[in-house]
Amino acid sequence: MTHDFLIIGGGIAGLSAGAHLAELGNVLLLEAEPALAYHASGRSAALYEAQYGKPTTIALNLASRTDHETIDGGVLSPRGLMLLAGPDEEEVFAHDAGQMGLDIITPEEAAARVPALNPQAITGAAVHDDAWDIDTDRLIQHFARAIRSYGGRVQTSAAVTAIARTAHGWQVTAAGETHEARILVNAAGAWADAIAAMAGVAPIGLTPLRRSVARIPAPGGHDVSRWPMLLGAGERWYAKPDAGQIIVSPAEEDPVDAPHDAWPEDLRLAEGIARYQHFVTDEVTRLTASWAGLRTFAPDRTLVLGPDPDTPGFVWVAGQGGYGFQTAPAAARLVADLVAGRAPVLDPRTVAALSPARFR
Repeated sequence: MTHDFLIIGGGIAGLSAGAHLAELGNVLLLEAEPALAYHASGRSAALYEAQYGKPTTIALNLASRTDHETIDGGVLSPRGLMLLAGPDEEEVFAHDAGQMGLDIITPEEAAARVPALNPQAITGAAVHDDAWDIDTDRLIQHFARAIRSYGGRVQTSAAVTAIARTAHGWQVTAAGETHEARILVNAAGAWADAIAAMAGVAPIGLTPLRRSVARIPAPGGHDVSRWPMLLGAGERWYAKPDAGQIIVSPAEEDPVDAPHDAWPEDLRLAEGIARYQHFVTDEVTRLTASWAGLRTFAPDRTLVLGPDPDTPGFVWVAGQGGYGFQTAPAAARLVADLVAGRAPVLDPRTVAALSPARFR
């Protein structure tokens, strides 16, 4: 059987693109791991904050909002965001607060919202209530169901080992099987450049960057369920309620030699805890879990969405860089529009800024 679309990658990028492309033809999605959303998509802080990111990302965020509010009855729940600054961070705090349109509050008001905070440690605080948790599993399963509802197939434990051009498209070998497809969609996350090279397509220059996360007990036995996500000025750390506890990250971006199943480094975890610790009254004495993920960026830190200009039938859905979930609905719709030859909803300038043609 020749598929219309063969998608490599079972994270949020590949699944959302597959759901929209399934309306245009038969889809086969291949994921190397035993489960969907195993790597970056399964290790995301998953916050919807529309004004977070570069202008192109913000455009995708805004265009995705209605989908987030309506898919399966809505996948958003209230969270809020609080930006905090300590000594010598006033300038970067003012920049961040202005760029994201946050409301300035006093240190005492910040501590009233998050009782674990130490007002004496805070030199700047700002909030935005219009920030939301994303139910990532619900979104993943929604897109997987959509692919199957159109007769498509989602296959896990199917690592791609060979790709070849054919007279009518592509031949892809994975898990001992050979598949034919008219159009190949590269949504392989940190492995996207490697997949491109395997297909004989010029790589973009994507860089996987490790980010580490620790989970700690709720400070002081507080109910943290309604606390906002805390973000350090300059994005030097963040902390977010998670399943009755707190996840803390140094928000590092350490390049890795090659994409892999990432793991955290103890020194980086300690740095994140120390940055968080400066602002709170309770000492962190133990971790309950830790992990790391790879956030993959293009050279200009802008998503790469659309057909490759030099290789007919090869489509990029890559470079999400940590914005994958909040941009997914609009990014997937854009890819489907471009493949179908329809006029995108996004303005032409944004579409051009996201196109892989900018690297050729």
